[in-house]
Parts: sequence; C-alpha cells; structure tokens
Amino acid sequence: MLCNRTTQSVCYNGFRSRESSSTSTQHNIMAIPIEKLEKIDDYRWMIPRTTKPGMLTDALIYTDERMLRDLAKDLSLEQAVNVAMLPGIVGRSMAMPDIHQGYGFPIGGVAATDPAEGGVISPGGVGFDINCGVRLLGSSLQLEETRPRIRDLVNQLFRDIPCGAGREGEIQISYSELDQALTHGAAWMVERNYGDPDDLIRCEENGAMDGADPKAVSDRAKKRGLAQLGTLGSGNHFLEVQYVERIDDEDAARTLGLRLKQIVVLIHCGSRGLGHQVCTDYLRELDESAKRYDYNLPDRQLACVPVHSREGQQYLAAMRASANFAWANRQGITHFARQAFRRIFGPATELRLVYDVCHNIAKLERHKVNGHERLLLVHRKGATRAFPPARPEVPAPYRAAGQPVLIPGSMGTASYVLVGTEGAMKETFGTTCHGAGRLMSRTAAKKSSYAQNARQRLEEQGILVRAETKDGISEEIPEAYKDVDAVVNVVHNAGISRRVARLKPIGVIKG
Repeated sequence: MLCNRTTQSVCYNGFRSRESSSTSTQHNIMAIPIEKLEKIDDYRWMIPRTTKPGMLTDALIYTDERMLRDLAKDLSLEQAVNVAMLPGIVGRSMAMPDIHQGYGFPIGGVAATDPAEGGVISPGGVGFDINCGVRLLGSSLQLEETRPRIRDLVNQLFRDIPCGAGREGEIQISYSELDQALTHGAAWMVERNYGDPDDLIRCEENGAMDGADPKAVSDRAKKRGLAQLGTLGSGNHFLEVQYVERIDDEDAARTLGLRLKQIVVLIHCGSRGLGHQVCTDYLRELDESAKRYDYNLPDRQLACVPVHSREGQQYLAAMRASANFAWANRQGITHFARQAFRRIFGPATELRLVYDVCHNIAKLERHKVNGHERLLLVHRKGATRAFPPARPEVPAPYRAAGQPVLIPGSMGTASYVLVGTEGAMKETFGTTCHGAGRLMSRTAAKKSSYAQNARQRLEEQGILVRAETKDGISEEIPEAYKDVDAVVNVVHNAGISRRVARLKPIGVIKG
C-alpha cells in the first residue's frame, strides 16, 4: 500500500481516496529546503531545473516571504518539482500562492503539456473532485434589508439544499437522463426549468465541455452520482450568503453588476461522488497503462499517459463528462437557492448568475509559446482560469473587463472577485489561484483549540452557520487556511489577476 498510517484519507488498491495534506509515502520524495529557492521578486520564487535530476524545466512558485515559510511544513514544493518532470511539459511547472500538498500535483499546481510533442495527461493534475468550482450569484437585495432575516434565510437554504457526504437530492433522474446531463451539463438542467438560458453564457465553457462521453464513465461512478444533482457535499464545500464589503475596481464591478453592500451568494462544490469515482477508476487504469511507456517519474501518484493514447482519450472523455455533471449540479443548487430567497423575501427577489468558474480541470487551449501559437493541454489543479479582456472565451458581457475570477475564503473570512489579465496569459497560461489554501489538515483542525465553540465565535462575528455535522464546522475553521487577503495580494501584485471586489459572509451552510 502507498498510504501510511498517519493519513486521514482512505486507500483503495494503493490510491488515496481524497486529496490530503498528510506526509507522502513515496520514499524518493525528499523535502526541498526553502534556501534552495531563488527569489525573483517579492511574489515569485524559482526552483531551478538543476535542483533535481530529471527536471525538464524550472518550477515557479507564486508566494510572499511569510507564506513561503509555511511550505516547509509539507511536500508541496517537492511535488511542484516532480511535475517539472512530466513528459512533454511546456513552460514551467507552476504553483499558485494557495499551494499545499495534494495527490501527485500540489493543490494550486499548474502545468501545460504539448500533445503533439508526446505531452501527457495526468489525473493527479486534475484531482479527485473534477470541476470543483465556484459560482457567484448577485441578488437584488442590500445588506440592511437582509441581515434582520438572515436566520430565516439560512434555515431555508439548509432545508432546500441537501448538504453532507453521500446526501441525496430532490432531483430524481434515470440513468439515460444522467447520460444527458453528462453530455450537456448545465444546459440540460436549464431545459428542465432549473434555471434560465442567460445562466449558460455566464459559465466557463457555457456550462458544458465538448468531447464528453458518458460511456467512458463507469457504472459505479454513475450509481454514486445518480441521486446527487443539486447537492452540496461535504468538506470545504459550502454555500455562503455574503455582501460586497469593498469595491477595488469600479469599472469592472459595474461591468459584473456588483455594487457596494449588495447581497451575493457564493457556491463552492463539484462533481460529488461521480467525479471522485471517475478519478479513482482512471488512476488505477493509467497506473497500469503508464508502465508501457517507460516513464521515469519520481512519484507513482503522477501516473500519466500520452494525451493522444487510447487511455488518455478515454480519461479526457470521462473527465469532461464529470465536469459537465458538476456544472449541472451547481445549476441545481442555484435553482434551490433562488427558491429559498423568494420564499423569505418574496417572488420578485432576483438572483442573477454573475459567473461560474472551475478549478480542477485539464483543457486543450491555444497559447503562445516563444512567439508561436500551440495547442496545449493545461492542467489546473486547484487553480483558476484567468483569461484577459478581449479573449473570445470570455462571455461577451464581460469581454471589456476580462474573465471573472472567484476566490473563496473560508467561513469567517473574506472572498474575492477578480478578473483575468494579459500578464496571466503571458506567464501562467491564463491561470491564477483558486482559494486560500489549507494550513492545517482536517484532523489537526478538529483537534485545535480554535475548533472549540467555533459556531458561537462565528455568530459573535455576525456569521450564522448551519452544518450537517459538528465536523463540518471544526474541519473548516478559518484558522485552518492561509490568509486569503495575503494570497490575493500575491496574484494581484504579480499581475496574474486583478482585484475587483471583497466579499464578507453573513450566513453559511455546510455538510
């Protein structure tokens, strides 16, 4: 078995069942001293390709000096170095400031490979929760009219949106209908009156990736997902009622329809048990298949195959289907959130979709490398696309501002809205961070003194929390995460995304 006794996650045939910040059991992964990093500027640090035999490129870490010290606590830097050994990698192995240890890739890791040059696809570069993403809804309400009824609203949301591991939802579908959701994503939900056609143009990929194949998804994965459309899940997934506390870019905020003290809703969840099972299935298959290609990789968790191989194409088809399931899932949650708001504040209450962005995905995209455009497969593991203004992939209403970027904090801390930049396009394949990033494992968080009376402490700060279990709160205490302000400060000052607005929670529901 690859997993040691200290990890909190479960192992199946050698594969961890979820991302973990526990110590890796790969004996040939050795800690890289912080002193080995070369400082480029206040927000960029380089691990040269000469650091470890087998590196094909440098590893670039976006962070500041204070957060850099935290990286000595896990093996995320070593994982970034190992990613630099992937066959066909183009540019640098990169890690965003929310970097922490994951499965194979660090969470916050970014890598592009060139399929035409033997580039590979690695499920570890996507993650277990395929298309875990964030959706922002802007309401017609203001803070002063919402706060007096926040308890009623949170309770209604908690009743209407199932939360927690394994929870089933109200949306009952057949296996053939599930295949339609896997093919058409959010659009299939909208056709069934779980949203508006305008929702789709404000989703990354319009809420569905081409090339999805339900036949590439196992029966076990489908069984796990069949009853989970419109459900929130557990762990770090949440729905938060927030308000716009501060606006940093008036023009961009106006373009996105955000105003000061406006009530907004942030939804953070993914493909639930279906995506998790797809990742588990293909990690096993690709681990076996990779042996045929004689790759000399330092970590079995980086199992990979050529993008153009049969196994690579099968995984991509299943990954895209899982991504479409996640968009359908968030569309269902949006429908139930709208229902809850209207029950409490009246039928005229609006919840408009601002944007939906994913952060566990691999995509074929065209990027310029050394002045030449190339079709690359960009892995974004716990990292968010951040395309600049004028890119055709950015929805037409936002094209003047750039692609919206949604960065959630943890309950009790801020979240951010940013937009993509040309700097990201030139430097990170159009990518920025995805959240605050963990500092403590879930086990450590539960054992910490901060977990005591966490709900009461949050309520004293004006944040009402409902959760399915006590662990749902104690595992996700604000102290378990990096300072989201510091993380966003890095990507803003590095020029790979630009601050638009800061959001503060007043109500939270969790699994």
